[in-house]
Amino acid sequence: MIAFIIATCAYSFSMSITPGPTNIIMMTTGVNHGFRSTIAFASGAAFGFTIFMIVVALGFGSILSQNAQVMEYMGYVGAVMISYMGYKIAFSKGNMEVEDTKRPGFIHGAVLQWVNPKSWIACIAGVSAFNLGASGERLAVYSIFYIIVGYACVLVWGYGGAKISHFLKAENNLRIFNFVMGGSLVIVALYLAFMDK
Repeated sequence: MIAFIIATCAYSFSMSITPGPTNIIMMTTGVNHGFRSTIAFASGAAFGFTIFMIVVALGFGSILSQNAQVMEYMGYVGAVMISYMGYKIAFSKGNMEVEDTKRPGFIHGAVLQWVNPKSWIACIAGVSAFNLGASGERLAVYSIFYIIVGYACVLVWGYGGAKISHFLKAENNLRIFNFVMGGSLVIVALYLAFMDK
């Protein structure tokens, strides 16, 4: 079981620390609103991914993966949602005092995991590689350690964003940062949706 936990933590770290839609949104939120404002989104992402992973492990993933057309449509829906979030970030005001309604929250984080192609890849590959459908105990242990490591990695992105915010206090610098990060999110969304086409 120790080897299983170590492998789970290593996989979670590699999938969670690398750039993707969730991490880009975390960093941008940290820059624009501070670290505290990233916690709700990160918590939603952890919750959404956990539920998603359990549903996939219980068989939903194999049903979907057998239907290539449904998976393709899910990729497009995810690309549209992530691109929309990227657009909102890219064209947000270059002002640190942005109103609360612009902050992505718990629901945004949870829903994003279900339409984020990177989450699908991480989840289906992890469920298959670790044979999580075979044992409730394995699924429980995997879920606990994956979420602990993944949640910490996502928070690192939010913390990093908050730490670099003082370099971006000038309105033009913040506008450029938001535009680059929002544009990156759109590019990531398109890449994830069409990478196998």
